[in-house]
Amino acid sequence: MKKEEKTNVMRVLDAKKISYTSHSYNPDPTMSGEQIAALLGEVPENVFKTLVTQGKSGSYYVFVIPVKEELDLKKAAKASGEKSITMIKQKDLLPLTGYVHGGCSPIGMKKAFPTFIHETASALAHIFVSAGKVGYQIELSPADLIAAAGCRAADLV
Repeated sequence: MKKEEKTNVMRVLDAKKISYTSHSYNPDPTMSGEQIAALLGEVPENVFKTLVTQGKSGSYYVFVIPVKEELDLKKAAKASGEKSITMIKQKDLLPLTGYVHGGCSPIGMKKAFPTFIHETASALAHIFVSAGKVGYQIELSPADLIAAAGCRAADLV
């Protein structure tokens, strides 16, 4: 594990007085979400990834789902009220959100986008999401994540 560093996500949570535990690991760009979960000593069902999409209307949406799952674009479109949803291009992620691929968090984006979390999250005692930087994760209660990111629960996978 590497030396702890405060990320923007951690500063946002501190400002909102939301309790979390930060974790760090030595990142490898070839690592899967399931491998990151193993590094954290966690089951993959508790580790979530953040995906950014664009609807047919041109609006952007954020989806937070378990790392071992794939976003169902039809379910995502239904949840967001769009006719269709597509993933944004990786090169558009940083200018749009302020985060890079592998370090995107639903908390503290440049702009607040409608955010949805997979419905299984609320049944968990804790979940992990990116802390806004590759190699950093935060652990917090699903309710606190939902409050911090303004998430709505939906069936997304």
